[in-house]
Amino acid sequence: MTQTAEPAATSAPAAQPAAPRQARRAWIIVGLLVLFMLINHADKTVIAFAGVQIQRDLGLTSEQFGLLQSAFFWLFAAGALFFGWLSSRVNIRWLLAGLMLTWVATMVPLLGTVSFGVLIASRMILGFAEGPAFALANHAAHSWFPPEKRAMAGGFVSAGASIGTLVAAPVLTLIISHWNWHAAFYVLIAMGLLWAVAWLILGRSASESDSGGAASSAVVETVDAPYKTILKTGTVIGIAVLMFSSYWSTALKISWLPVYLQEGLGYDTATTGQLMMLPYGLAAIGAIVAGWFSGRLVSRGVSRRVARGYLSAALVAGGGLSMAGFTLLQQGAPQLILVALAFSLNTAAFGVALSAVADVVSAKKRGMVLGILSAIASISGMVAPLVIGFAVGSSADKITGYAFGFQSSGVLLIVGAVIAVFLVNPERDIALIRRRVEQTARPSIEETA
Repeated sequence: MTQTAEPAATSAPAAQPAAPRQARRAWIIVGLLVLFMLINHADKTVIAFAGVQIQRDLGLTSEQFGLLQSAFFWLFAAGALFFGWLSSRVNIRWLLAGLMLTWVATMVPLLGTVSFGVLIASRMILGFAEGPAFALANHAAHSWFPPEKRAMAGGFVSAGASIGTLVAAPVLTLIISHWNWHAAFYVLIAMGLLWAVAWLILGRSASESDSGGAASSAVVETVDAPYKTILKTGTVIGIAVLMFSSYWSTALKISWLPVYLQEGLGYDTATTGQLMMLPYGLAAIGAIVAGWFSGRLVSRGVSRRVARGYLSAALVAGGGLSMAGFTLLQQGAPQLILVALAFSLNTAAFGVALSAVADVVSAKKRGMVLGILSAIASISGMVAPLVIGFAVGSSADKITGYAFGFQSSGVLLIVGAVIAVFLVNPERDIALIRRRVEQTARPSIEETA
C-alpha cells in the first residue's frame, strides 16, 4: 500500500532534500513541545513550592491546602475531553497557542494580594486549560514520526514536564525565598508569552508540512474505526488503568512532595528546591531512555506488548515499590534515592504507554482518545492530594499521616501496573480493530454487489 505513495523514479533526485528537511522540522516541533511541557509543569508546581508561605499568609490548614491542590484537577477532565474533541476541528498551531495564553491569563490575578477563593478559582481554570496539554503535545509529536520512533519523541515530550520542574525548582524557590510567592508568577507569565509567540511563528502540524512522508508512514498500520470499537480494546483500557495509577504519583509530586520534604523530613525551602531536582532530573533522563529503549525493541522485532505494555508497567510498578519503601527508611541518602525513584519511574513510563495508543488508534481519532485517557488520569489528580491532606490532618502526627498516605499510594501503583500487563497488547488489538471494521463493511459491499 505504501508503494503507491512513492514518487516516480524520475523525480527521486528532487525529493531527496525533503527527508532531511522533514526530520529537522519534526525535531523543531518536538523541541517546542518540550518547552510547552516545561512551562506546563512549572505552572502546576509553583503552588507546591510556595506551599509553606501560602499556608502561612492565608492561614490555611493542611486540609485546606490539600483542597487547593485538588482544585487544579476539578475541571482537568472536562478540559481534556473538550480540547481532545476540538483537536480534530482546530489546527494544532492555534489550539496550543490558545491554551498557553489561557494559562497566562489565569496567573495575572495572583500577582498581588489574593483571597483563598480567588486562588481556588484561578487553579480550577488553569486545570481546565492544562487538562489536554500532555495528550495534545504527544498527539502533535506522534504525527511526525513512524512507529519505531514515536516512543522516543514521546519520551522527550514527557521529559519536558520533568525538565520544567528541574528548572523551576531552584529558580522559583529562589524567587519565593528572596521576594515572595507572588513574584514567581511574573516569571511564569513572561515565559508563557514568549513561547506563544515562538509557537505561532514556528509551530505547525504534520499535515501542514511540505512533505507528508512522516505523517503518512506513522499511521500505516492503524485503521480508522468507531470510538466504541477503539475504547473496548484491551490496550486502551490497560493504558487508561496505567495512566490513572501513574498520574497518582505525578499529582503527589506536584502537590505534596515539596511540602513533605519540609514538614515531614525537616528540610528548609532552599534545600527542598535542590532536592526536588533529583526526581525531576531522573524522570527527564528516564523518559528519554525508556522511549529510546522501547523504539529499539520495536525496530528489532520485539512485540509491542513487551516494548510498550510490559516496559511501561514495570516502570510504574518500580515507582510504587519505591514509594511504599521510602517511608520505612530513616532520613538520609538511601531514603532520597527511593524518593527520586518513586516520583520519576512513572514519568518515564508515560511516553512509552501513550505510544502504544498511537500504535492502535488512527491519527484521526487519536487526539480524542488521548484526551479521554488524560481525563481518566485526572481523576487520580483530584483524589490523591485530598488523600494525603486528610491522612496528615487526621493522624496523631504528620510523619504517621505521610507514611500511611504514601504507602497506600505505592500499593495503588503496583496494582495498576499488574492490571495493565494483562490488558495491553497492541498487535492483538490492531488485528481486532481490522477484523471489526471489515465485518462492518462487508454487508455494505454485499448489498452493492
